[in-house]
Amino acid sequence: MTAPAHLYERATPTPEPLRPFWFLDQGRTCFIGPLIYNAAHQHGAPVFLAGLYGPFGLRIAGGDWHTCRSAVIHAGVSHELDVGGQPIGVFYIEPSLDGALALAPLVREGEALDGVLIGRAGEFGLMRELWEDGASLNWASAALDDLIGFARPRAQREFDGRIAHAVAAMDRPVSVETAAMAAELSPSRFQHLFTEEVGVPFRRYRAWMRMRAAIAEIAAGSSFTEAAHAAGFFDQAHFNRDFRHTFGAAPSISLFRVRL
Repeated sequence: MTAPAHLYERATPTPEPLRPFWFLDQGRTCFIGPLIYNAAHQHGAPVFLAGLYGPFGLRIAGGDWHTCRSAVIHAGVSHELDVGGQPIGVFYIEPSLDGALALAPLVREGEALDGVLIGRAGEFGLMRELWEDGASLNWASAALDDLIGFARPRAQREFDGRIAHAVAAMDRPVSVETAAMAAELSPSRFQHLFTEEVGVPFRRYRAWMRMRAAIAEIAAGSSFTEAAHAAGFFDQAHFNRDFRHTFGAAPSISLFRVRL
């Protein structure tokens, strides 16, 4: 994907700090904003990371720290981030769209280290534009479609269509039996194939769906308590604990003053 040259230069500073950017729609979740340090955590979906203006630190499963400009991390892989307060782009895709290999082409000058793909460059121009434009929620859907459209044809392997179909049919967390029926597989075969393709067990992915639903509620203007109940958490404390486990930091860090 070749972006205009202006995408790779910092925009004129805005009069006030930009609010965190969250976009969740049609199997895509995108966060862009400043972070300092995120403790060890695991996602229920594969993720592409991009340092908007410089490199960031990444540590996998308690190993050595790596300095990189981009990375693709598979679902279920424990990792830590040290971003130093700079903005970072974080882009997840759900199994209804594709797997981690579809994100790999977004990493440039990459190498596999500790089970993840780490790059010295990457497709971060679009992330910059989404961050710097205060009205970017109006065109984020088309922009992320373009990002996936660039990456998917370059993926090394196709994602299993049966799993994609089953997840696409889920508008809420469902039982293994219901999801297996949508995939036209036995529950045992479905669970095995789901873990093989996605990287986490189906039960773990359902928890990710619930977290994603709560974030969407907050991004739409709900309070943390309202969002927690709407997504099926017992209370806000339950949501806060799961958020820390999923993202390695308190929800107030990235969901405070979110763009609406």
